[in-house]
Amino acid sequence: MLLLHLSDVDEASWADKLRAELAPYPVVRRGDAFDPSDVRYIFVWKPKPDAFDGLNGLKAVLSLGAGVDALLRHPKLPDAPIVRFVDDDLSQRMSDYVVAHVTMHHRLYTRFRADQKAKRWSQLYPPAASETTVGIMGMGVLGQDAAKRLLPLGFTLRSWSRTPKTIGGVEGFAGTESFDRFLAGTDILVNLLPLTPETSGILNYETFSKLRRDKLDGGPAIVNAARGGHQREADIVRALGDGTLGAASLDVFETEPLPESSPLWAIENCYITPHIAAISNEKSGVAYFSRIIRAHEAGEPLINVVDRDRGY
Repeated sequence: MLLLHLSDVDEASWADKLRAELAPYPVVRRGDAFDPSDVRYIFVWKPKPDAFDGLNGLKAVLSLGAGVDALLRHPKLPDAPIVRFVDDDLSQRMSDYVVAHVTMHHRLYTRFRADQKAKRWSQLYPPAASETTVGIMGMGVLGQDAAKRLLPLGFTLRSWSRTPKTIGGVEGFAGTESFDRFLAGTDILVNLLPLTPETSGILNYETFSKLRRDKLDGGPAIVNAARGGHQREADIVRALGDGTLGAASLDVFETEPLPESSPLWAIENCYITPHIAAISNEKSGVAYFSRIIRAHEAGEPLINVVDRDRGY
């Protein structure tokens, strides 16, 4: 039996499509009549405190999100394998966001928007893409896809990750000992890291101050489309105000929705989007998790299982 426990999405629609795809395998929702001990798989998004109560026969926890940091903090998370959502459509949407904001900062959008507002004709030519280095933090599925889509645009790319990764056309850095060297040659910093205790707050003033400063007019830029817990917003405000950062694109925040009282709203070189960079597509999600359940029931191993020690 598959149990759905999805918050802040259309759970009924997911249930209808999963029932059609998995029939005759039973699919139930919260509020339906079922014996919790019969549940073998639970499909979750923002699970409530009682989400896992009585589920003593679980074979796997299926996570709608690509990131599982919030799920891992659930106080009653059972000791069952956690399968995260890996999807080409989600990767494409995230890369669309990254490419749009990287190219915006590379072409000095902040500078020319200010010139337009002031009715000022000032011909400053942006550097070539090859003269601009984009540093991607996180070389998982999303980071690798972003690199693949930025490479044909001519950018110089470098990456930083927990363990060494070899990606064609990307200069790789790994581990804390190489972090400063990675930052020192980066003009536009893109964060696609998983949120773990080690990466919490990594987007801070000290990090910003180590970015390269002599390539982009106005200073280096950051793009955070991962988790709000990665950033220290007071540090971003400070860095944007004193020129340590030339611009910032933020899709995620320490508190969501971003409070009206946040000073980020009023900063002209801060570009805010309301956590919309990528979304888990219902059609592809139904196909993905249905395949996983059918394969696992047939005796095949689970795929894309989270390493709890690493946190992703």
